Amino acid sequence: MTLIAGTSLEKVLNPSTKALVGRLLREHVKRYAPRFGLALVLMMLVAASTAALAKLMEPVLDEVFTAKDRDQLMLVAGFVLATFVVKGLANFGQQVVMEGVTQRIVADVRKRLFSHLLTADLAFFHGTSSGALISRMMNDVALLHMAVGKTLTGFGKDLLTLLALIGVMFYQDWALALASFFAFPTAILPIARIGKRMRKVSGNSQAEMSRLTSHLDETFQGIRHVKAYTTESYEAERGGRLVDLVANLGIKAARTRGLSHPIMETLGGIAIVIVIFYGGWQVIEGARTTGSFFSFVVALMLAYEPLKRLVSLNANLQEGLAAAHRIFDVLDTKPAIVDRPDAQPLAVAAGEVRLEQVDFSYDGDIPALRQVSLAVPAGKMAALVGLSGAGKSTVLNLIPRFYDVTAGRVLIDGADIRDVTISSLRRNIALVSQEVMLFDDTIRANIAYGSPDADEEAILAAARNAAADEFIRDLPQGYDTMVGERGVKLSGGQRQRIAIARAMLKNAPILLLDEATSALDTQSERLVQAALKQLMVGRTSIVIAHRLSTIVDADIIFVMDQGQVVEQGSHAELMARNGIYARLHALQFAPETATVSSGSADTLDVDTPNVTEPSRTARRAKA
Repeated sequence: MTLIAGTSLEKVLNPSTKALVGRLLREHVKRYAPRFGLALVLMMLVAASTAALAKLMEPVLDEVFTAKDRDQLMLVAGFVLATFVVKGLANFGQQVVMEGVTQRIVADVRKRLFSHLLTADLAFFHGTSSGALISRMMNDVALLHMAVGKTLTGFGKDLLTLLALIGVMFYQDWALALASFFAFPTAILPIARIGKRMRKVSGNSQAEMSRLTSHLDETFQGIRHVKAYTTESYEAERGGRLVDLVANLGIKAARTRGLSHPIMETLGGIAIVIVIFYGGWQVIEGARTTGSFFSFVVALMLAYEPLKRLVSLNANLQEGLAAAHRIFDVLDTKPAIVDRPDAQPLAVAAGEVRLEQVDFSYDGDIPALRQVSLAVPAGKMAALVGLSGAGKSTVLNLIPRFYDVTAGRVLIDGADIRDVTISSLRRNIALVSQEVMLFDDTIRANIAYGSPDADEEAILAAARNAAADEFIRDLPQGYDTMVGERGVKLSGGQRQRIAIARAMLKNAPILLLDEATSALDTQSERLVQAALKQLMVGRTSIVIAHRLSTIVDADIIFVMDQGQVVEQGSHAELMARNGIYARLHALQFAPETATVSSGSADTLDVDTPNVTEPSRTARRAKA
């Protein structure tokens, strides 16, 4: 809140601050107006009782100590005690009510932010680190909580208390009251500058905290590699630099925030000196009683603390508004992939999948797919093969609309997938990826993920079909075993079979299998392949596989190279053609005789990363 002496209220708040404060009030504070009303009543009681204590100092001195009136002693003492009791109860009540309101506001913001993030596009998550998003959810919202709590309390209890005490001071002596406060307007400009600096420092601090959270998340997720490469010292040094940077910014923020204290202490001392000289002279001259003067001094002293909190309120507010700005940045990010206004639910009759002249690029520059056309007949199994980076996973990403095509169309049963609702589209598709994701829950819950209405028998049947039932029953808690974060308590093959069981349970008419058996041992692979073969009957299946032995029975095989379909046909047809597919097959089954031409389109580096997908490093750089 930028305060400049002599300006009107419209100029007191700069446009960005006014917009942020207004938005917070409209979207998250307004709904709790009745509770704020109750808190305001309690705050008024606190303010009135505080002012009453200052006013009661006059009869305490004049009628009890000076006049030595014993009857007044009990009466005044009773009033003082009652005032303290009322003040204590009212203060307790407003604190409970206000804390409840601010906690609910924080909960609302976190739930809204989380729900909004779940609707974001896959591209958004590829361009933003998970640590940065966690920091927004936790650190930024926590700062917002502090700012909202202090601001609302300040504008409530502290302002009302200050006004009530000023009322007592003016009642006692308006001239002395004016003299006491003449110095405080001079603090407005430096306090405004402190608030402006505080918002900048706080924004930088939150940004660095986001980087630190991202680093911690990345390090803990990759702890196996950290230990394998003995880079503990390197990671500790990197993390230490970030920790030091966050600490230094925290110190800078504390120093900036604390600048208001010497200003207010100095001005408070000046005000007290003025009161002592002027008021003391009046008492000596007999112009006022000792009790009246002491009552004024107590009111002034009691007014000092709420005044100091109100002055520092700007720094707290700016700190919270920096956090609010970062939160609203996320909330204002709209997903590019949304339902069209006239989108209809997808009703899969047969399940034919077709791509027509599809172009696509992840970054808008380097093409991942170029003029790709392919058709997977309903109920048939199609395989995508080719070198890493050829565009196979990209094709799978486009079918459930994780991304939208740059040009061309993706059709299911002749319907453009952009003309149907996203939820109905994805309900009809089951995906098993080579990147298995299990949640920190029971095995039963992980199999039933996405199928909440599945009964126990269906879950068990899915596990049996995925060759998972036997190892699950051998675990100490069986299906109630907690798998740990990302399924860390299970082996790679076990995680893969749980993921396959999840897809089987979904029972969708279209199956997308991206290296679905890559982590299985030979025995488990045979069992799962048999189960998958049975599952594919009557369903449209699109399979990505590097091991060509797993797709020789596919109804149609599409060979991809540099974002294009260069060959298609059955296994026998492609072998007879003696093209790229035949050379891939020769490399896998007779590697000692295969000849690979350096730099040619059929380079057989099948283990290199998929360069058409946004890499982890690239995503971090974008963030």
